[in-house]
Amino acid sequence: QVQLVESGADLVQPGGSLTLSCSFSGGTFSIFTMKWYRQAPGKERELVAQIAADGTTHYAHSMEGRFSISRDNDKDTLYLQMNSLSPDDTAVYFCNAQLGRFNFWGQGTQVTVSS
Repeated sequence: QVQLVESGADLVQPGGSLTLSCSFSGGTFSIFTMKWYRQAPGKERELVAQIAADGTTHYAHSMEGRFSISRDNDKDTLYLQMNSLSPDDTAVYFCNAQLGRFNFWGQGTQVTVSS
């Protein structure tokens, strides 16, 4: 069974940067499409960015240019580099692994942007 564990939760000042990590186990990491989602209080979960097995990336419009998704297939780890953070980026960030009809989720990690 695939397991995902996010890390990197922190309180960050507006304009700051933060990197989240997602450790993958229980499967072949390199063949999965990996995604970051986030859910702010009172809002629906939304896609932040995704990276396919071939390295192709896609970003939600509001994150493009500020966030960068990457993967290390040797370490079975997914990353999300976040820059120019604003209070609107405050949310629980979730890691997702998708392969065909199979979807796996991490437990989430809290990012708070506040002065």
